[in-house]
Formats: sequence, structure tokens, C-alpha cells
Amino acid sequence: MRRKSLITTLSAMLCLGVINAQEIPRIGSPLVQQYPKAEYKAGNQNWAVAAGKDGIMYIANADGLLVFDGQYWTLHSLPNKSTVRSVAVDRSGRVYTGGLAEFGYWENTGSGQMQYHSISRLLNREDAVWDEIWKIIIDGDRVLFQSFSTLYIYEDNHLQTVKGNGQPFLFLHHVRGRTFIELIPDGIHELQGNALVPVRNKDILKGANVLTMLPFGREKEILIGTSKSGLFRMDSNGIIHKWQNAADGLLQAAQLNNGLKVLDRYYAFGTILQGVVIIDESGHIVQHIHKGNGLQNNTVLGIHADLQQNIWVGLDNGIDRIEINAPIYYYTDNSGSIGTVYTAQIFGGNIYLGTNQGLFYSPWPTDGYRPFSFTLIEGSQGQVWDLTIVDGELLCGHNDGTFRVSGNRLERLSPVTGGWVLRQLAGRPNTLLQGTYTGLTVFNKTAKGWQFVHRVDDYRDPTQFIEPISETEVWASGYKGLRLVLLDSALRTVKQVHVYDSANGLPHSTFLNVFELGGSPVFATDSGFYRHDDITDRFYRYDQLNEQLGSFAFSNKVIPAGAHRYWFINRARISLVYFGPKGMVHVDSTQFAVLNGRMMNYYENVNRIEEDVYLMGLDDGFAIYQAGDSAVATPRLPRPLIRTVRNITDSLSGRWYSKDTVPGIPFRHNNLRITYASPWYSSVPLRYQFYLKGYSRTWSEWDEAAQKEFTNLGQGDYTFRVRAMAPDGTLSSITDFRFTILPPWYLSWAAWVLYAAVFFFLLIAGRGWYQHKIQKHRRLVQENMSRQQQELLRKEAEANEQRLIKLKNEQLEQELASKNRELANSAMNIVYKNELLNNVYEELLELKDGEGRKLSGEQLRRINKIIEDARSDERDWNLFEESFNEAHENFFKKLKADYPELVPNDLKLCAYLRMSMSSKEIASLLNITTRGVEIRRYRLRKKLNLPHTKNLTEFLMEV
Repeated sequence: MRRKSLITTLSAMLCLGVINAQEIPRIGSPLVQQYPKAEYKAGNQNWAVAAGKDGIMYIANADGLLVFDGQYWTLHSLPNKSTVRSVAVDRSGRVYTGGLAEFGYWENTGSGQMQYHSISRLLNREDAVWDEIWKIIIDGDRVLFQSFSTLYIYEDNHLQTVKGNGQPFLFLHHVRGRTFIELIPDGIHELQGNALVPVRNKDILKGANVLTMLPFGREKEILIGTSKSGLFRMDSNGIIHKWQNAADGLLQAAQLNNGLKVLDRYYAFGTILQGVVIIDESGHIVQHIHKGNGLQNNTVLGIHADLQQNIWVGLDNGIDRIEINAPIYYYTDNSGSIGTVYTAQIFGGNIYLGTNQGLFYSPWPTDGYRPFSFTLIEGSQGQVWDLTIVDGELLCGHNDGTFRVSGNRLERLSPVTGGWVLRQLAGRPNTLLQGTYTGLTVFNKTAKGWQFVHRVDDYRDPTQFIEPISETEVWASGYKGLRLVLLDSALRTVKQVHVYDSANGLPHSTFLNVFELGGSPVFATDSGFYRHDDITDRFYRYDQLNEQLGSFAFSNKVIPAGAHRYWFINRARISLVYFGPKGMVHVDSTQFAVLNGRMMNYYENVNRIEEDVYLMGLDDGFAIYQAGDSAVATPRLPRPLIRTVRNITDSLSGRWYSKDTVPGIPFRHNNLRITYASPWYSSVPLRYQFYLKGYSRTWSEWDEAAQKEFTNLGQGDYTFRVRAMAPDGTLSSITDFRFTILPPWYLSWAAWVLYAAVFFFLLIAGRGWYQHKIQKHRRLVQENMSRQQQELLRKEAEANEQRLIKLKNEQLEQELASKNRELANSAMNIVYKNELLNNVYEELLELKDGEGRKLSGEQLRRINKIIEDARSDERDWNLFEESFNEAHENFFKKLKADYPELVPNDLKLCAYLRMSMSSKEIASLLNITTRGVEIRRYRLRKKLNLPHTKNLTEFLMEV
């Protein structure tokens, strides 16, 4: 029948501290780092795990091959998209995988890409694989692929097959240089060459289903794990016998599925029903990790160890890393039944936890692994603040008072509520002073043990911290600040209370606590530690201490750890500080970074329970810290691996990143994202620092980000350098990645050749164009000169013509003026003639003969007729009209055309007015009176339709 197979990953982290790598604690449980399906984004089931020589983890997943480098998960599918059932990595870094009707190997081509090479294609049609490959074993230069029907041996690019004589195989095992496989039902056989040889007394394992074979002890023994019958051992002579041990029953009930030897002398077994069971060489259970204390799932399909000797398990749903090689183990109250732990103590064979729900206890394991099972002590319900062991008694400070704890019983000692802290007075070993909600109380030791005596009168301030400095003086601090309390000798009343605040040199602080450090009181504030000067009675910053503590200078709590060591706690962050000779201070916080934020702020507690073993209360349980031997070396931090080099928008092809070449990246891809990772597995993330030679000026700041983007890189050669730093400050070696940004297409060699050809073409074309331009210019100059000459001649002709016109105009004006003068003279002659005729007529009227008689009427009529004929003679007018028309061309025609109702006399009047003649002169010309001229002028205005504002003469001048 088929089964869910084996191998997961064993990874780890040496948790950045100095620990004893040879011991697995039997108390608590190791840290389990979970990788759920939502994180690695592949199938639920993970069938096998392997680790590469560079630390990268490979997982056989239901969707393909998963690769994890500590930062990034990548999934690679088989060509037929089948489930990967098995995985193994050889010394060269080849990753072999097997699935349904397919097996082969993967090679890293660079930049995070892996290329698959099928081996199963080498089989002929008769031997072709049709079922799944469940196990892969690397045996020197050959690789063994095992299905339930056939064993395929790959060597020198050739395949050989081994059959089971009609019997199906179960699983292949490789241990101590030997290869074993179980035939069903014939039993376990050893592969020698290409032959299957039965193992001596193999029938003892008949029907047991061998699922793991591991090296055991130092005498070439082999440990055999079976699914149904527990554990067996094969001695150096090949004889198999049953191994009776304390874990055998659990492994049979849990259905053992796979196994792994860890830390040289421990054995970890993955099971179908109960997670992982770790035993020692004596068969005692050391650890049992299951869903109740950290695993995502109890079905372990695969198991493996990483280079840090921590365990990786492939589960039926998810992947987990079990940090067995670490100094801190845990108890976690997943059910929430005990509440938040405020204090803890080991006393009388029990561990006691004081929580916000009461006082709980459980037996403390001393002779092996035993899970904790906490029980609430009756009557302890409520807040427990303090557990103190004094002279062989366990005293409990409770919200309801103070109690003596005996096993699972409480005995009330004091009714004073809120027992925060108990301290022995200096010089009074039989007296305890307690700080409570409402001041101080006193306990004395009697024949019946510690007994409550009385409260201190006249002091009711809440007191969380006390530090006695003499038999009657004590520093006390709480919500209301810091006090120095002086008691009377009977400790019954307060003689003096000195209140200290900023006026005494203290800062304004959210807390002000007092602790003993090196035999002297120190005062913790959120501005750092302070000391009190007895002479000046003032407080001063403890700069020498603060500078060496770094961020832990702002600790709110200091707890003695023994041997010149103290726990400094800064709001749920914890460090162990060693004070050495000559003022040397060593601060170790990196080992405890996994605990950051897991303690109750301002109520953190650390209790020393054994030599170099400490219990730390957590929000949901507690942690056990085992200080190790400082001489044990910490594994070297591996240098980072360049995982991908990608354009921000497009993936670069694999050829652009190769371990052995300097890739040339096209200029159009000069916006790069480089990702990197150091395969160092830890719950505390690594930090990275990078430097791009040719671009950056200095190394970057340390950062947890495992990628960097560079935009608009110019052409040229670059070297990307990156290194990692572990939380303890350990630095990795530097990884260099060299690459070249190629010139843009317009600066490539082909472009330069094209530019040269175009340049010469343009040079020749330019020369021809220039010559053509010169010729054209000459032609244009000539045409322009010709045009200018013609223009000059034209202008001279126009000037001459204008001068000629001017002369003609002047001549015409002279002629006109002459004609006007002639016309005026003619008119004046007519006027003169008329006046002369008038004068003659008047003289005739007065003329008398010799006798004094006037001329007769008849004579006067004849003479008057002659004068009137002379006056009305049209020859004068015709001559005047002819002259007038010559001077004023078409004057009469225009008037007649515009005003046809004008008669000849009107035209005559118009002509005389046009010549600006006076009314008298006009009257003479027309042979009428001056009054008659005015009447005619009036009539003429009406015929011309002139308004009254228009001057008649001006109008006629405009015609």
C-alpha cells in the first residue's frame, strides 16, 4: 500500500548566542517557526525536505519543488506538473527530484532560475517508469531512485534497474555507507552492487514496515524505526534485536513515519499522529513537539536538519522549523486557561505561576521529559503580583493579601491588599518589609515561619519598589514618585518622609523605580539611570552606565542574575548585562530578541531557578533560558546569495546573471531590482548592507530589506556588494556581483559605424550642397544686382516722371493762375464797362445844350437803348464763360447735372460767387441792384438745398 512519505527540512538557527549545542533541554518546548501555505503559496502537503551545501532548503511539495533561501519562496514545477514526492541534493548542488512517472535533476542557472533535466527519459519503453518515485539516495557517484515497483540506479548518465522478484518495495534507506530496502513480504535486504542480499534474522522485522534506519552509538550500530513495532537495533555483526525503551510505546501509538539523527546523540522521529518525538541514546524522551505546542499539523511527512542543526518538518499541511539548537525553550498556554504570567518560582518540586487569574502549579520535571499540567490552587483566584522564596518558604503577594504557599494550599499571612514586593532589611535578616497598595507592612520570622506583624503607620503611598539602605531607611517608589522613608527602630511609624522630584535633579518620567546594582541603589527613569549623592542630596545622571547600556539605559526594571550579571528590561525588551573588571560592561540582548514584546509591560519578571537556568514570564506562558558555555563556537554566518536580478518591469533572461560571467544588461533594462538572501534561518531577521561600486559613495545603512532597486543606471561597469549581519553583530563575508550596463543602441559600435558612414555621406553631400549653394548664391547675387539696377532705373524713371508731372502741374497752376487773372480781368473789364456805361448814362441825363436845355426824351431813349444793348451783349458773357470753363473745368456741367433746375442767370451768379466777387460787383455784372443780388442768392440756396449753416460761396468752391 502507499503511504505519505518522508523527509522535511531540518533547519535552524543557532539563535545568535553562546549555547551548549550538545544538550537539548527536557523542560519546555523549542521555538517552532511556522510557514503556512499562505506564505509559501504552494500545495498543502510537503513530502520531503533537503538542504543544499549553501544552506538553501528544498521541499518536495504537492505542486512542485519549493526552494527557500531564508527570504524568498519559489516554486518550480515538473514538466508533467505532477506532485514531487522526493528530493535530495548532492555535493555539487544538483537537486534531484522524483514524482509520478518522472525523475531527474535541477541545476541553478543563476538569477533565481532553475533548469530541469529529465533522467527518466533515458529509460527504454520496456523499463519506463509509470509509478511515483518515493525515495532518492545519493551514494557517492551514483543516485538511486526508488518507486514501489523498481529501483533505478543512475551513474555516468546511464540508468540500470533492479526489481524485487515480483515483490513490491517499501522504502530505501542509506546508513553508514550501506543501502537497505524492504521487500514486501520478504523483509529487509541490503543492496550490494546491483543485487539484493537478505539481512540476517530479517524475519524479526517481518510485517513491521521499516520506515527509517539511522546510525546509532559509536559501534557501527544501526537504529531501525518501524511503523507498527517500534524501534530495533542492528549491531555491528548485522544481528537485529528489539530495543525496549521508554519511548517505544509512544512511537508505536503515534505511528512512526521517518527519522533523523540530530546534534550527534539525539534521534528525532516524525510520526503520523503525534508530531515529532526526540529521544536520547538511552531511549528517554527528550522532547515531544506536536500541534498542542507549536506544530501546524501532527502528520510529519518529511524531516531533515539544516546546516544550523535545527529541524525542518514537511507536514500534511504546512512546513515548520523546530529550533532545537537554541538556548531558549518555551511553555505556551495555547488554551488561555492560566492567563498572563506576572511572576514564577520553582519550589518544593513544583513550578508556580502567578497570573492575573490566580496561582497555578505543576510538577517540575527533574528526571526526564514531562509535559506541564497546571492546576489552579484553591482560593488563589485573582491577581498574583509576587512570588518570593525567603528562608525556605514561598510567600505570595496577592491582590487579596499575602499568603504562604505549601504544595497546593494557601495560608493567609496578611489581610493588607496588593502585596507587590518583599525585601529583607539590611542588618535585620529576620525582618521583611513589604510594599503594598496602601503603604508598607512588616513581617517577622518566628518559630512558625514568617508572620505578619503590623502595617507602618502614617504612610499610605502605593509602593511597588523598595530598596533598604539601613535598618530603618528605605527607598520607596510607586505611582506617586520616589520617597526616602525613615522609620523608627520598631518599624512601626514613619519618622520622616523625603519626597524627591525634579527640584532634586530627577527628570519628569512616566516611571521612577529603584533597584540595587553592585551593592548601591540606582534609579530607573525613562531618561536613563540616575544616582543619588548623599552629600548634596541631589540626583545626577549615571552617564558612565547609560553610555555603555545603549538603549537599555532606559530600562524600567533591573533584576539580579548572579555572578555580576543583571537582567535589564526595557518595556518588554530584555538583555543580560555582565559587569566585568575595570568598568567593562557586556550587553547581550540578541539571544532574547525572540522574546521582545511577549512580556507584560512594567510587570516583567525573570527568576533564577537553577544554576544558569532562568524562568521568564510571558504574556501566554513562560520561557526557560539555559546559559551555555561561552567557549562553544557559533556557526559562521553564510555570505548572502544573489537570488534575482530583474528589470523593474521585465524579468531579465537567465544569461544576464551567471556565477562565472559578467552579464551585459541592455541599456533599456537599466532599472534593476537585485534581491539577495543569506540562508541563515532565525525567528529574528537578519540585516543587510550593500554598496554599488560605480554608483554609490558609501555602504548603505543596515536594513532588514533583502532587495534594492537602482533606476536609470548609466552605461558602464558596476559591482554590487552585499553582506549580512546577524542580531549578535556577526558579519558575513561579502558577496560581489559584477555586471555591465551596455551602451544605449545609439552609442553602440554599430551605431558609431553608422554615424561615421552618415558623417562621411553628409560630408560629401554637404560639400556638393555647399558648392551648389555657392553657385546658387552667385546666381542670386547676379539676379539681385540686375534687379537692383532695374529697380534703380525704374525709380529714376519714376522720379523723372514725377518731376515732369510736377513741372506740368506747376505750369498748369501758372496757366490756371494766369487764366484766373485773365478771368478776373475780364470780369473787371465787364464791371468797368458797365460802370462806365452807367456813368455815361447818368452824365447824359445831366447833359444840356448851349441853351441850357437837357436832351430830349427821344434822344435819351436812343442813347439808353444803345447803352442797354451794350450791357446785354452776350459776347462778354460768352468770352467770360469760355475763360471760366478753361479755369474751372466742367463747373457748369456738374451744376447742371446735379441741379438741372438752375437757369442761365443762376449759373452766372454761381460763377461770380465761385470767383468770390462782391454783391456790388455781381450787381454790376448782372445789371441789377445789390438787393436783387441778395434775392437771387437766396433763391439759389433754395435750389441748391443748402442748409443755413452752409456758406454758399464755400459750397461753390467745392464743386
